[in-house]
Order: sequence, then structure tokens, then C-alpha cells
Amino acid sequence: MIEKIEKVNNSYEKLKIEMSKVIIGQQHIVKLLLIALMTRGHCLIVGVPGLAKTLMVSTLCECLGLDFKRIQFTPDLMPSDITGSEIIEEKSDKSRYYRFIKGPVFSNIILADEINRTPPKTQAALLQAMQEHIVTVNGNDYIMDEPFLVLATQNPIEQEGTYPLPEAQLDRFIFQIDIDYPQRQEEIEIVNNTTSAYKAICEKVLSKQDIIDVQNIIRQVPVSSEYVEMAVDIIRATRPSEGNATAVKWLSYGAGPRASQSLILAAKANAVLSGRFAVCEKDIIDMVKPVLKHRIISNFSAEADGVSKNTIIEEILEKL
Repeated sequence: MIEKIEKVNNSYEKLKIEMSKVIIGQQHIVKLLLIALMTRGHCLIVGVPGLAKTLMVSTLCECLGLDFKRIQFTPDLMPSDITGSEIIEEKSDKSRYYRFIKGPVFSNIILADEINRTPPKTQAALLQAMQEHIVTVNGNDYIMDEPFLVLATQNPIEQEGTYPLPEAQLDRFIFQIDIDYPQRQEEIEIVNNTTSAYKAICEKVLSKQDIIDVQNIIRQVPVSSEYVEMAVDIIRATRPSEGNATAVKWLSYGAGPRASQSLILAAKANAVLSGRFAVCEKDIIDMVKPVLKHRIISNFSAEADGVSKNTIIEEILEKL
């Protein structure tokens, strides 16, 4: 077990080196994406246009030897455009049969670009694939290729013509990752690299089977009952019905049990990537914000006073 964890940690260091050839900075974002993949989770990425979200995902796939598909979500996108559809074909004896043509969802990593620009009917086409890793069409189940990860992006600025994701789908994402503008020196380096003839070539760090093995290792990482209780207490403190003063003041709804599961799994993966063989308090605290941000719903008072979800989460942690 120790040898396996050390191998994962070494691979992570190599991955950071390969990713840095293309992506300047954003080390924390790369780590969260890898944690999501290691825990069989999915990510909601929020950031303004031009922050290399697509490039980051495609570079990660290149370094991990995974198949990658990008789906541009638009108001006229249909569920069959994602999952695939059946067509009628004719045999040599003139008899006809249905043949299923797989859609872009049948890939290792899916980038659902601007997922909130399509109606709920089409958004829901991803639900079964995200939760069960299968797609059902006309009563037939089609199993997804493993590993499978959905990365959905949203633009936090332009909200005209958008359809907010329902809470049931938001809860399927292990993280909400907020990508901010780069630092000044990082931006200078980005401009220099992207406006020259320089073209980085990334080497493959892990194979598909390696990633599946890592996903199995994460489940075996030990965590004491003390930290499980700590994670559950943090999640329960976000629910106004539990009587937490901060939650009652600023939140309409808190996070459900899936948040507790996600927090423990993310803490296990964070421990492994940090070179530790068991979960500690820091692993849980580091993962609280990305796990909770999209799962809690602010009330009118928070919106009116301009209190961010980050501030609410920090206040809950301080009181605990």
C-alpha cells in the first residue's frame, strides 16, 4: 500500500512538470481536477472566457493518455446529440434493424462547455452517465468506458439566455472549481508562449489502467472515525434545520449526505497527492470549499448583503 501511494505521488509530480509546459500557474486547479478523476467524481468549472479551461482539460488528457470530447452546449442541443441515437439499417435480406450510434458522451473525459446554456431536458441527459456510468437508450444499457469524468464549465458573467443547473445535478459534481485571472508575471509568460512559434510536447505520465488502479487505491486509504465525524459535522452545520446560527442567517438550504461522502473521498485523494498515508485534519479543511460551494443555497439576506459562499463557509468552520 505504501509503495502504491509513493508511486501515485511520484506520478503526480511528473504530471505537474508535464502540465506546466503548456499551462502556466494554476497548480491548485490541476490538483483538484486530478483529485476528481481519482475519486470518480465530476467537476463544475466556473471562470470567465479565455482562462484556458479547454486547453487545461485537453492537456490533462494528453498527459494521462485518455480520450477527450468537447460538447458545446447550446439552446437547440438535444439529448440524443449527447448520448447518441438509433438509426434504421437494412440487411442483405431486406430486413431492417436498429443500430445504436454512440454520442460524444462515450469518452473518458467530457468537457461540457457552458452547460447552463442548454435547457434542463438536455442537461439531464448527462445525469445517468455521471451517476451510474451507463447510458440507457430504448431499454438497452450501454456501459461507459472507464475512467469517466465530466467537466462542465459555466461563465459567471454573462447570464442572459441561461438555464441554471438543478440542485439534483449540481450535487453530482464533487467540486466547484473557480478559476481566477492569472498573476501579472504568469500572464506575461502566457502571452510570450502563445504568441511565439513555441509548441510544447507533453509526455504521457499514466495509462488508463494506472488511473483505474489509483481509483481503487484511494478507497483503501485509512481515515479515523474522528475525521469522519468531523466531516459529517461540517456538512450538517450548513443545514439551517440543524440550528447552526450561520446557516440560519445566510442559507436557505444546506448540503446533503453526498457532500459528506465527497469530502472524505477528496480528503483521501488529497492525502495521497501530498505524500501522506492517512487522512489528517488539513486534508478535510482544504477540500471543504470546493466540495460545498455549489451545494449550499444562499438566502435573500446573503444576496442583499453581498455575503459570498466562501465567507459563509469560513464562518461555519470558525464556529465549529
